[in-house]
Amino acid sequence: QALLVESGGGLVQVGESLKLSCAYTGRTRTFSEAAMSWFRQAPGKEREFVAGIDRSGGTYYGDSVKGRFTISRDNAKNTVSLQMNSLKPDDTAVYFCAKTPRTAFYANFQYLAAQRTYETWGQGTQVTVSS
Repeated sequence: QALLVESGGGLVQVGESLKLSCAYTGRTRTFSEAAMSWFRQAPGKEREFVAGIDRSGGTYYGDSVKGRFTISRDNAKNTVSLQMNSLKPDDTAVYFCAKTPRTAFYANFQYLAAQRTYETWGQGTQVTVSS
């Protein structure tokens, strides 16, 4: 069974940067035909959409991270990354990557932001931003 494996979480100070990575262990073609996203869940809160990238490379962001986070993908390496800059205490959460089934070349925000869209989830990586 193909898995998503996140890495790169940790403890940082306010204003610092962190880069998360997510590796897909399945077939390269399967990865390249899917959209990928990052979600996060803080203690006592609902899981929320952070960023997504469709097959065309189009990117979509939640309002709270626009201008600070950047999502990217490398289909040759079956990886998706999340560069997080200017981190705030409110960014503290467990971050999950998620993969859709085979999907259209172009997506939209509503499709990527819906958790039911995804068929595979990673185990999560903790990000803690200390003030």
